[in-house]
Amino acid sequence: MPGHRNVLVLIIGVLLVSLALVATDVGASAQQAQAVSHERDIVDLRVGQRVLVDDGTCPAGKIKLVTGAQLNQNGVVRSITCVPRFAKK
Repeated sequence: MPGHRNVLVLIIGVLLVSLALVATDVGASAQQAQAVSHERDIVDLRVGQRVLVDDGTCPAGKIKLVTGAQLNQNGVVRSITCVPRFAKK
């Protein structure tokens, strides 16, 4: 029955790869940036957190990205950049 064992190993391998892909997709969607309409709506920005701000201050086709850059004595330092509104897939 060595043939059955090879099939079983192949099936288990496919299942493990599928689970890894699903876990990666869930993790990526959890790390996507939040979106708000005004920068004042960002209350507790954490280091590494990204928030999209659609307040019209960036040029056409771009949106403001506010990132918690680093921590200092006064709190989290914000990094503000304009990024393309829709990411390439």
